Amino acid sequence: MSTAPLLIQEISQLQEQLSRCRLAKQTIALVPTMGALHQGHLSLVEAANNQADISVVSIFVNPSQFGPTEDLAQYPRNLSHDLKLLASVHTNIVFAPTVEEMYPAGSPTSREPGKSARRWEGLQRPEHFAGVAAAVYRLFELTKPNIAFFGQKDYQQTCVIREMVETLALDIDLGICPIIREADGLAMSSRNLYLSPAQRQQATALYRGLQAAFHAVQQGEVDANILIQLARQQLEDAGIDRIDYVAVVDGVSLEPLHQINANTFMLLAAYAGDTRLIDNLALQPSPL
Repeated sequence: MSTAPLLIQEISQLQEQLSRCRLAKQTIALVPTMGALHQGHLSLVEAANNQADISVVSIFVNPSQFGPTEDLAQYPRNLSHDLKLLASVHTNIVFAPTVEEMYPAGSPTSREPGKSARRWEGLQRPEHFAGVAAAVYRLFELTKPNIAFFGQKDYQQTCVIREMVETLALDIDLGICPIIREADGLAMSSRNLYLSPAQRQQATALYRGLQAAFHAVQQGEVDANILIQLARQQLEDAGIDRIDYVAVVDGVSLEPLHQINANTFMLLAAYAGDTRLIDNLALQPSPL
């Protein structure tokens, strides 16, 4: 039988509750989210429950990571539904603050991200990672977790957060969990709710593009430009004509590569209709 998580909306109550946990020598795992939860988020909570005594899921639609023309107002919000899902995976605490609670007057709502934010999403969405870094740092301050979990779907974001943790010498472990996909390969995302049935079908081309590159690598292809063209062709064949980037990058620095190495990722961002989607996949060279 599932038990409803403790819903907390005030920082003082959150810190009081977590202080009790620490006094009881309980370890704390944080799962930051913006709500509109799906199985991908729940997999993070399951990982948190496996590695810590107390799971804390934050639900906060962070205004500072949305650009002026982006979908802040339309972003899906359904707290009651999210709470039911979180109960099903035995979440202990849900922290769902208002913007005013999260950022009292005078609080910084942006934080300069590191080098890993410079390219790809950082170029396409200039305010995004500064807002992400501010929100995640604030959540780290408030919860002081032993470990925090993030999904690989936002791969560049995980790199930005890891760089912040390392630069500031924060005593927090990071857990990066695999992408959870629909049966047809589409990466689970809250923004998938925006897609019409035709756009939903079109969006599967993102994964087909990644797979085309992956299979070419397994057959011995190492030229990044060829792999990029294979992926772009899948997008174009599906009628996707708004492509922000298809990139083959080093998995740590996120710098573009001419040839794949032992830690290579393909990153892509494209539109199905008006909905911007991102995805990624590790491209490991085939063993000799």
